[in-house]
Amino acid sequence: MSLHYIFEVPSADEIKDLFPMSDELIRIKEERDAEIAKVFTGESNKFLAIIGPCSADNEEAVVDYTTRLAKVSEKIKDKIILIPRIYTNKPRTNGSGYKGMLHQPNPEEKPNFIEGLKAIRKMHIDSIKESGLTAADEMLYSDNWNYMSDILSYVAIGARSVENQSHRLIASGIDVPVGMKNPTSGDYTVMMNSCIAGQSKHTFMTAGWEVKSDGNPLTHCILRGSLNKYGVSAPNYHYEDLIRLYETYQEFPTLKNPAVIVDANHNNSGKQWDQQPRIVKEILHSMRHSDDVAGLVKGVMIESYIEDGNQPVGGGCYGKSITDPCLGWEKSERLLLEMAELL
Repeated sequence: MSLHYIFEVPSADEIKDLFPMSDELIRIKEERDAEIAKVFTGESNKFLAIIGPCSADNEEAVVDYTTRLAKVSEKIKDKIILIPRIYTNKPRTNGSGYKGMLHQPNPEEKPNFIEGLKAIRKMHIDSIKESGLTAADEMLYSDNWNYMSDILSYVAIGARSVENQSHRLIASGIDVPVGMKNPTSGDYTVMMNSCIAGQSKHTFMTAGWEVKSDGNPLTHCILRGSLNKYGVSAPNYHYEDLIRLYETYQEFPTLKNPAVIVDANHNNSGKQWDQQPRIVKEILHSMRHSDDVAGLVKGVMIESYIEDGNQPVGGGCYGKSITDPCLGWEKSERLLLEMAELL
């Protein structure tokens, strides 16, 4: 056989027992979940900023970053809800490269999923303890949710996973907002069908069980840009793209809570990390120009870390991305404060 079984991974309950959420952290998450959900249902006019490293590769630096976010949050909390990006799973374009802390709790060592599961759960919990901010993570594997269901306040389904049936089915059983990114092709219909699947009820198999889901009414779109037929980035954050998505939602009347989060990096910036502030400000301008756009756009995603840019694995610079380049802290803090003034 070409598939070699290495070791049995502990169950979600076993990992949760090792790193449990305290009563205080459970209370924080419940309050945050309710506040974030109201943004998607339209009960709150606050704006979401899902912001943080491309990949969370080092607990010390990540918790340092989220505690900095918490201080900014106090200044802007009347207008913006900050959701740290603590992305522990990284889909790779060609399958190679660092796939996140779940795979490699130490990026310079071999993959170890048992230690990875422990490391990501511990990091998320420690971040909540220190910052009071519950986080977002990306679902690379559909089984991930079982290990993180009591911790996360937001889940993203990536551009390469959004057409995957198991991801769509798991999304339908999640009780926090799930964002479906447009695929790398940019096809809006694929994204909308993913939202329909996520909002619908299903019976399926996961983690050795037959299960039923209630459907997730907070399933929504994420625009992250696309690639054209020549492999060149094609952004979709402009006013015309947002209006087009608003009109597309009208073609899917069964979808509840029409919403979009706009990713300011990836193909929207052509991975030019320093363009993110300009892109975010253009999105806010489009919202001021149109009530329809303002009602649809619920927030932005920003790739940000302590230091500007990126470095190779083992580069040795504290708080600098080892995957895609990110906006450094000083620029990120300035952007968040400017956003609050513009809203």
